Amino acid sequence: MGLNSFFDLDDHDTDVNSEVIAGATTFLAMAYIIVVNPTVLSNAISIEGYSDPEVFQMIAITTILASVAAMLVMALYANRPFGLAPGLGLNAFFAFTVVLGLGIPWQTALAAVFVEGIIFIVLTAIGAREYIINLFPEPVKFAVGAGIGVFLLFIGLQEFQVIVNDDATLVTLGSVGSNPVAILGLSGVVLTLLLWARGVTGSIIIGILTTAIAGWALTLGGVVDRGVLVDESVLSAVEQQGVLGVITGIQYDITPLAGAFIDGLSAVEPLTFGFVVLTFFFVDFFDTAGTLIGIAQFGDFLDENGELPEMDKPLMADAVGTTVGAMLGTSTVTTYIESSTGVEAGGRTGLTTLVVAGLFLLMIPFVAIASAIPSYASFIALVIVGIIMFEGVIDIDWRDPAWSISAALTITIMPLTYSIADGLAAGIISYPLVKAASGEADDIRLGQWLLAAVLIVYFYIQTSGMLL
Repeated sequence: MGLNSFFDLDDHDTDVNSEVIAGATTFLAMAYIIVVNPTVLSNAISIEGYSDPEVFQMIAITTILASVAAMLVMALYANRPFGLAPGLGLNAFFAFTVVLGLGIPWQTALAAVFVEGIIFIVLTAIGAREYIINLFPEPVKFAVGAGIGVFLLFIGLQEFQVIVNDDATLVTLGSVGSNPVAILGLSGVVLTLLLWARGVTGSIIIGILTTAIAGWALTLGGVVDRGVLVDESVLSAVEQQGVLGVITGIQYDITPLAGAFIDGLSAVEPLTFGFVVLTFFFVDFFDTAGTLIGIAQFGDFLDENGELPEMDKPLMADAVGTTVGAMLGTSTVTTYIESSTGVEAGGRTGLTTLVVAGLFLLMIPFVAIASAIPSYASFIALVIVGIIMFEGVIDIDWRDPAWSISAALTITIMPLTYSIADGLAAGIISYPLVKAASGEADDIRLGQWLLAAVLIVYFYIQTSGMLL
């Protein structure tokens, strides 16, 4: 059986070349997690007898393996072009809130992720996750894509240092004219947008690689100080050890991490452990739901009811990935919003995801120099796709108060709280309230009322600090 027939490429109006380009695009957009995830988790994970760089490399390898496990399910079982990896935000919650904040051993935190993954597998197998997601109001489903677009754009502009922190207004315009990162990042965005507008195939990849090469050239040529455009640790490691030395010096043994969750199950405090599992569960559930719906809308995968056919299959991918990830030694795995870059590049089937998984595996010998592509270069993809994803707002009936209010809250709360889950919750809670106030309470499903009520209770408990 060939790739064409296995992935139904003709039925999805695509071909192998398009899928490979899309996979490479998604990989370049999300490969930063190979560096970022161990950077975050290594703050909380220490292993006796191993140095910090060795622990970093172990986590980087487990990050790759967990991502590949999830993406194989997504590619071969779900046949969707969605990349998966340990989620940003969830890894920070794991490291800084659970381990460092609550003082819970990192092995126990992994046990909580494992339990969450098992729960997800069971709920997905019986169709409960798909049922709950299908309760999301229509305007929320149509707004998710645009909300994620704003979120991506915001993240990208922050990475370029075009938007920076401000004590008075929280954010403000950075010193763009004198900042090499901002100048080079925006130049890459302009180049990519021009190529995209011209319909150039692989425009996002061209923009990322061109910007990365320019950053290295300016650094090695002495035009820009070391560490500004290229990570200093990467430069130093290559200069001191050479590329071959960096590769051969990697710590490949991950046995100190793999299976550590079993020890974590031996001593847990039920109330705190339950809250940790609940938080991992909630954020992962709604982040994944929002991402799937948003990318599906962007790629025209949704049916006439605004639902993703056979959603249980892609949901199973992140459930399996989370469980395998906890067993290997990393935090919760989820579907990545950066997958929209591959969809924009033409990805329509699991072959795109299979390419991403293959490229992740190829990075194992290079985990020590995985940051060779500067983050500001890879984040070009987020800005481009963030702009493009605004097209989703045309499906929203802005004249209907229930639609406009819930949609507007969904779109704006996501970037303001830095959370897809919070944006979804705002839309889900507001919809039945406004609908009822408009005299249309009969149109609200009982499940939508119950879902809104559960979210209100959850956010009250979370924000009141009752369990923390």
